[in-house]
Amino acid sequence: MIASTVAGFSVSLALIVAIGAQNAFVLRQGLRREHVLPVVVVCAVSDALLITVGIAGVGAAIANHTTLLDIIRYGGAAFLLCYAVLAARRALRPAALTPTERPPAALGVTLLTCLAITYLNPHVYLDTVLLLGAVAHQHEHRWLFGGGAVLASTVWFAALGAGAGRLAPALTRPTAWRALDALIAVVMVALGASLLLG
Repeated sequence: MIASTVAGFSVSLALIVAIGAQNAFVLRQGLRREHVLPVVVVCAVSDALLITVGIAGVGAAIANHTTLLDIIRYGGAAFLLCYAVLAARRALRPAALTPTERPPAALGVTLLTCLAITYLNPHVYLDTVLLLGAVAHQHEHRWLFGGGAVLASTVWFAALGAGAGRLAPALTRPTAWRALDALIAVVMVALGASLLLG
């Protein structure tokens, strides 16, 4: 039983730690010290929901519907590429890069963006619903595997949000923010392109 929980924690952490849309968004919010706790909660709860859906067997059902997978893939690619354009624009306009130079975004707008990045990103479904769901079914105690996976997700997002704020003093220069947004843009383009290319 403990082995299943540890396996779920390890596999989930290995999938989540790679820089993706969610991580980039949490990192940026943490650096700006803007609505960090609500964003972390939304990401952790969303992952918990998607992992649960995958372990319940929905992932296998979705995998058999190629039309639905194509809609998710192309829609997600379009969203990621649009987000990449916004990040690139921020990187090219230094006046918009220092957190103190503009007021914080409204909580509602921030949470809607977080939800969009989470649920319009096909990589989230591939990692949580399909992959973790499939691996969980190889364990006798699949729900304990899922519990470990959810714990890993929660720990990661909390650490990323809290840890990013500690880096903020080192990133007060516009060039640092330009580099961060440029990195985010590159990651989003790479993810979008990988979806379009299958």
